[in-house]
Amino acid sequence: MWLHTSPDQAASWLQDKLYLAETRPLSGDVPQLTDRVATKPAAVLVPIVWRQPTPSILLTRRTEKLRQHSGQVSFPGGKIDPEDPTAEQAALREAEEEVGLRAEHIQLLGRLPHYITITGYRVEPVVGLVLPPFSLAPAPDEVAEVFELPLELALNPDNYIKERYWRDNQEGFYLSLRYQQHYVWGATAAMLRVLADILNH
Repeated sequence: MWLHTSPDQAASWLQDKLYLAETRPLSGDVPQLTDRVATKPAAVLVPIVWRQPTPSILLTRRTEKLRQHSGQVSFPGGKIDPEDPTAEQAALREAEEEVGLRAEHIQLLGRLPHYITITGYRVEPVVGLVLPPFSLAPAPDEVAEVFELPLELALNPDNYIKERYWRDNQEGFYLSLRYQQHYVWGATAAMLRVLADILNH
């Protein structure tokens, strides 16, 4: 299985999978959302940490004092600034600013389909292979915790739960999954589920 190959073999396999994946955008938190409502460009890094025998995905838990998405589990990332030449550069910049993960430890592999959030962001998920050893320095104003989610858990579709909510008298659904004390939901869970779909087929 590719999870137990060398980093170079894994990177090549992952790049092929991402390249061949269907490039349609995701529907977002609410099925009716389209690109027309996504006015705020953003990028996140989906960091696959190549640990053996169990690769993982690096995630953060945001601090409670942030104005948006406080306390939520997320990928490192944020808005694409005008000076960012690409979504990849924005994702790398945000990863270093938020958790101190330097670009020299990351091999970029490709993108997942973009994701449209209920808050109007058009998120470009950039997938990267992170090769240990590396050190982290989380920004205390933004990041309460950094942890690693086992990749095998994220790749198992049975671990995702479809949950219902109501907003502005409209029914919607989101995905969630749990790992230890962590509750992963919304955009982060949706992007992980798409990654699972791509890598499992």
